[in-house]
Amino acid sequence: MSERARRPTVKEVALRAGVSPMTVSRTLSGGLNVKPDVQQRVMEAVAELGYHRNENARSLRPGHSSGLIGVAITNIANPYYSTFALGVEEEAALTGRRILLGNTSEDAAREADLVGDFLGRRVDGLIVVPAGTTSAHLAHSQSQGVPVVLASRRIEGLAADSVVLADDDGAYRGTIALLDRGHTRIGYLGNALSIFTGERRYAGFARALDERGVAVDPHLVAANQQTVDQAREATRTLLRVENPPTAIFCANNRNAIGALKEISTQLNAGSGTVADFPEIMSFDDFELAELSPVPISVIDHDPRELGRTATRLLLDRLDGGKLDAPAREIELPVSLRGVR
Repeated sequence: MSERARRPTVKEVALRAGVSPMTVSRTLSGGLNVKPDVQQRVMEAVAELGYHRNENARSLRPGHSSGLIGVAITNIANPYYSTFALGVEEEAALTGRRILLGNTSEDAAREADLVGDFLGRRVDGLIVVPAGTTSAHLAHSQSQGVPVVLASRRIEGLAADSVVLADDDGAYRGTIALLDRGHTRIGYLGNALSIFTGERRYAGFARALDERGVAVDPHLVAANQQTVDQAREATRTLLRVENPPTAIFCANNRNAIGALKEISTQLNAGSGTVADFPEIMSFDDFELAELSPVPISVIDHDPRELGRTATRLLLDRLDGGKLDAPAREIELPVSLRGVR
């Protein structure tokens, strides 16, 4: 049985609901002239079978591939992820495939809806930057014969290929570099610690401090910032503490940009000199980092290569006859670079 044949059909939904295929189609198209109780039976059958409408049915012949790869990212406003998507697109194009790109805004429910839409459009496979730890929708995709590759983050318990960064090691090395420069009051700005990358990068940060006998000061740790504005506000709070940090470790470029915006604002307002503000260590490079008003270093890597590597893993499943092979994990290295 082919991977496409394993997907539930309209006829199977109709059989489960005890109605005709036409009634199923009408229900899914808005329910015109279909009784409410019948609509409910149809929708229950759809949920039980995991049926997704085939939005490409008119343009696809039976047994043919759509040539599409669904890509779900967490923040389309972040240039990091647009560069990642470019890597995916470039690698997919080598096999004549195109991508469908969607944004989840770090919302797991939105991710599940997006994946459902991708499946409805009969994508060949999925590349997902997970927004949370739930995996039922991704496991369902795999059960339908659609392989999944996780990028940047892994999900515990989901047997899927993944490509991640050396988050722990990079954060450790970045923090050690700050300690070597004499900093002991080091602040931390990052996203939620429950997120895969947030947890690993904070672990590397804390490990470096512990190794040098420096206790983590909870007053200098700010997590859950997803946007530049949130990071800017968190930086403002850090700078107001009685004994403010002399350096700040930023777990991603959104937090680094927010920190620099707040520092620049305070400098322009005459609130001090450059020497009065903290040095910045950013996990992720970003444009114009060299214009920072304070010393800054970055833990660098190539998001484009992250996208390419994830796509190669997926294409290996699709074209290399490895649909049932064990899950593979790849960890890409990072490098520490002084910018200013």
